[in-house]
Amino acid sequence: MTTELSGTRVTFPSGATTGKATVVHVVDAASGALVVLDETPFHPVDHTWPDQPGDTGTLEAGDDAVVVADTVMAALSDEGEFAVGADIPVRRGTPGWTWLVAHRLDVPAVPARLAPGTGVTASVDRARRAALSRGHTACHLASLALDAALADLWRKDPGADPLGAPAFDARANQSSRIVPDGSVDEYRLGKSLRKAGFDTDALAAVLADREAAVNGILAGWVVVGSSAISRIETEGPLITDRRTWTCRLVPGEARILCGGTHVDSLAAFSAITVSFDLSDPQLLVMTTTAVAA
Repeated sequence: MTTELSGTRVTFPSGATTGKATVVHVVDAASGALVVLDETPFHPVDHTWPDQPGDTGTLEAGDDAVVVADTVMAALSDEGEFAVGADIPVRRGTPGWTWLVAHRLDVPAVPARLAPGTGVTASVDRARRAALSRGHTACHLASLALDAALADLWRKDPGADPLGAPAFDARANQSSRIVPDGSVDEYRLGKSLRKAGFDTDALAAVLADREAAVNGILAGWVVVGSSAISRIETEGPLITDRRTWTCRLVPGEARILCGGTHVDSLAAFSAITVSFDLSDPQLLVMTTTAVAA
């Protein structure tokens, strides 16, 4: 069931965790009913790069509230085909499709009080959002520090990262998973990386030193605190509009395309540290841990 709709407007890039909205589409589903709003503060997991989990929280209509167990990407075709997450058969921008944010409830049927046209208050779990935002910002900072710490292990120029260091993260990262107050990143150290000019054998020999170097860089950034402004710049209000994370760091301003949520400044942290695992010589695993201020 639906009303006429356009792409979902999102307010999470500004840090919003609550807002008024109108229900525009609902779908019953055994895995959890789905509710689409015209505007939402909820951040959805991106099925094309599912690093940050979707927000949880509540939708309130009058005196009643329903639990949002997850938030996901969805799309609706002009012919009425509704698809969610990995089942979406087209890329963003494909003509004839409208891109949406869907709130998955913890019940299989949409309650009658959430029929299309109903006004609701959407409220995100703030504590969980804050922890995921710290984890996502820490993840980006750790990747930049990693690039800087491994710079001298390149024999060829792989291209530069946002701060001008050789872009190890962009070249080698095969997965990134944001968790509350941290992240886990996996880097493939295979033949293609060696052909690109990275000395994987040397990395294994100096792994502890490079881990310490990353942690030293991160400590230097965190101590700057509130003057290291962190924010999301967006090209428009829709979920499909491009967004960029920016942060003022000692070497300059970092800018990374990112659809997630972030802290307002590095004053949110008392510490960020990483640990390396190279038990598989073809796979470097970097675990980042953030400590809230």
